[in-house]
Amino acid sequence: MPQEPAAIASVLQESRAFPPPEAFSRAAVVGDSDRHERLQALSREAPEVFWREVSRELHWFQPFTTVRSGSGPDTRWFEDGTTNLAYNCLDRHLEGPARNRAAIIWEGEPGDTRTLTYLELHREVCRMALVLSELGLAKGDCVGIYMPMVPEAAIAMLACARLGLVHSVVFGGFSSEALKDRMNDAGARAIITADGGWRRGQVVQLKAQVDAAAPSIPTLEHVLVVRRTGTPVAWTEGRDVWWHERRSLVGEQHEAVPVGAEDRLFILYTSGTTGKPKGLVHTTGGYMAQVFLTSRFIFDLKEQDVYWCTADVGWITGHSYVVYGPLLSGATVFMYEGAPLHPGPDRFWSMIARWGITILYTAPTAIRTFMKLGDDHPRRHDMSTLRLLGTVGEPINPEAWMWYHRTIGGERCPIVDTWWQTETGAIMIAPLPGITTTRPGSATQPFFGIRPDIVDGQGQPVPDGQGGYLVIREAWPSMARTIHGDHARYLTQYWSQVPGSYFTGDGARRDADGCYWIMGRVDDVINVAGHRLGTMEIESALVSHAAVAEAAVVGRPDEVKGTSVVAFVTLKAGRKGDEALKGELRNHVATEIGAIARPEEIRFTDALPKTRSGKIMRRLLRELAGGGEAFGDTTTLEDLSVLAALRQDDEG
Repeated sequence: MPQEPAAIASVLQESRAFPPPEAFSRAAVVGDSDRHERLQALSREAPEVFWREVSRELHWFQPFTTVRSGSGPDTRWFEDGTTNLAYNCLDRHLEGPARNRAAIIWEGEPGDTRTLTYLELHREVCRMALVLSELGLAKGDCVGIYMPMVPEAAIAMLACARLGLVHSVVFGGFSSEALKDRMNDAGARAIITADGGWRRGQVVQLKAQVDAAAPSIPTLEHVLVVRRTGTPVAWTEGRDVWWHERRSLVGEQHEAVPVGAEDRLFILYTSGTTGKPKGLVHTTGGYMAQVFLTSRFIFDLKEQDVYWCTADVGWITGHSYVVYGPLLSGATVFMYEGAPLHPGPDRFWSMIARWGITILYTAPTAIRTFMKLGDDHPRRHDMSTLRLLGTVGEPINPEAWMWYHRTIGGERCPIVDTWWQTETGAIMIAPLPGITTTRPGSATQPFFGIRPDIVDGQGQPVPDGQGGYLVIREAWPSMARTIHGDHARYLTQYWSQVPGSYFTGDGARRDADGCYWIMGRVDDVINVAGHRLGTMEIESALVSHAAVAEAAVVGRPDEVKGTSVVAFVTLKAGRKGDEALKGELRNHVATEIGAIARPEEIRFTDALPKTRSGKIMRRLLRELAGGGEAFGDTTTLEDLSVLAALRQDDEG
């Protein structure tokens, strides 16, 4: 944790509040205030009793007798129980009406579609588990998954979980170099991939990337290939296997392998500033319990819902809230393969209308992209089936929240603004849509059993209304257990900053009503003339201007102020950036926040550098704003041409 005693100044002011609609509350999974208060009290006062009751709704081959043991980073959950996550996602539903309910509805970018019921999905997962077993893979082995967003990606994850294999999903847009580094670190014995996938009308050559990486992965023995595009691919006999050929040779029944609650489920890599990704290790039982409950309560999942989380399975959001959480709840999951604006800017809205999507969970960066394009595209489509909206990935600025509320939700849909991380595994702070009064820009309240706090640079709690560092005071079921191969780094990075507490790396404040306002990564806090300002709040002020679609704010060394504010701004369609608008935006920030936050420099840009999960890579912008070159890990960058254009603008 940065050793600075000064608090982070919280300058965002937002007073609008939206109680849950009465009709929504009456039908909500958690809509009764008395029940909510009882659950909150139980989760605070007797968390072990609370999680015991939750987890008993799931299937255990060997029921646990101990809910929690150990403390801090050494906490273990349900450790003497055995279970299987795939069994709980599929087999558990086959005796009831969910058997013939759609589990996955899928649409490919070219427009092809597939629907798999729970029974059909179970059969496909069993087939893949049998194929993987025939390849000699056994419990504890690691399997890489490098796929487009097709049903087989979810099938592969579930098949690994069914066998007790450890899966490591790598986003299908990553390079062969990024794939090689991750698979080497994980020690993968097999990779499940596809000949290719569709993205922006082009074929992404996935098998070719695996072929390029494979010679440098000494542990790799098998490559299982799904035929998606029909693109010709190179073939290595003895290593490469076609999924469609092996699938036809096996049966459709397979007994799930019992695994220990603390057995590893997956390794998921996050990028680091040094260029070396971190492999976060998640285990089975606690992760299963928390993604199950958060999915049901926060998304208010019902049998009739068609739920769409727009994340790729290569990210933690795709693990927890595309595949595992919704299927544990018996929901119908919608999956889409391609780019959100292909072949036109209304692709998302047309799919919502055609498929009758009821719940949409997406990233603020996507919302701001759609804002930039205007209201006409969503208004062409009937999206009256939507009843709940969600956001994930980074703090959402109030004006984007309001646009989402008005234009997409028709002012009738509660919005669940969720805060959590790859490291936390599941949602930690979010509204309950039938209970919580929401506020634009706030993730509102901690989830059941979660104990966040805001502390200063010395680890001491700060008063409500004052910004500080967000920590979690007690362990929770879905937390990552370690960094693969580097437990010392795990302890140092996450558990040494505030003894006994998990350091999130985010700045935040808590208001007088107990609502949490996430201010972004503490790495993005800038010190201007002795005032420590969160970049998210300055960005929110910029985006509240009628001309601005998106903004990213960074600090640049300044001889007088210590740091000056530099803003990279993307304008809405039809707006032109000139010196007059720069002056107007500077004054707007000063009016909204104060003169201390006025940007020293504003740069207009057509696009911002983002990761493939939609997060703005402010580190690269800081380096460019300082007049230097952008170094470090760029493997997660969505579009390298954006960085090249920014460099050119800088040189010009």
